[in-house]
Amino acid sequence: FLRVTKQYLPHVARLCLISTFLEDGIRMWFQWSEQRDYIDTTWSCGYLLASSFVFLNLLGQLTGCVLVLSRNFVQYACFGLFGIIALQTIAYSILWDLKFLMRNLALGGGLLLLLAESRSEGKSMFAGVPTMRESSPKQYMQLGGRVLLVLMFMTLLHFDASFFSIIQNIVGTALMILVAVGFKTKLAALTLVVWLFAINVYFNAFWTIPVYKPMHDFLKYDFFQTMSVIGGLLLVVALGPGGVSMDEKKKEW
Repeated sequence: FLRVTKQYLPHVARLCLISTFLEDGIRMWFQWSEQRDYIDTTWSCGYLLASSFVFLNLLGQLTGCVLVLSRNFVQYACFGLFGIIALQTIAYSILWDLKFLMRNLALGGGLLLLLAESRSEGKSMFAGVPTMRESSPKQYMQLGGRVLLVLMFMTLLHFDASFFSIIQNIVGTALMILVAVGFKTKLAALTLVVWLFAINVYFNAFWTIPVYKPMHDFLKYDFFQTMSVIGGLLLVVALGPGGVSMDEKKKEW
């Protein structure tokens, strides 16, 4: 799989990773008044501050996406998108919703992997090819990114007694642990990509719901957020787990 896709995989991973920011930035434009009124009503901050919040979201997300895709100032783009995640977590009260908080943290994990990739490209002549002696911060970024990505799958576990749910939970948990500790990482991450994509298309099929229904927007948001986590996992597949992993330690043994 890697031999066939190695030239395209990092680009596809980046596009998937920023897809939720792209969709949300475009949403801010088309739902400007609704978003502004929601922030104004929730925080009683006034028309001007609410409008500024929506504008900052729109500009920050779309600019970050353009920079990431064009591979210019990627580190600054990542820091900007981290800021947007933090801002939205507070503004939309995601902090008190465990499921959404874990998904936002998983999104942050994907950005952390993107940041690690951009650091390696800045130091290497060969873009996308990790060097043998990697800097310590980059290794720990990759570890943190992997661990945060795993949080996405914890929101998909179903705690009921049906046979299918039990099998899904066991297999999913095993794959999550493999990705987190960095053992057979690329294979485990690729398996999770396929599994998560199938679940995403089945459960978040927003295109089957009429546009005027609130569920359409909800599923659309969920769909693109999941695609971003898939992008993070594809970066793991493309670039490997990094220095702080069992796969890397095996080479030393």
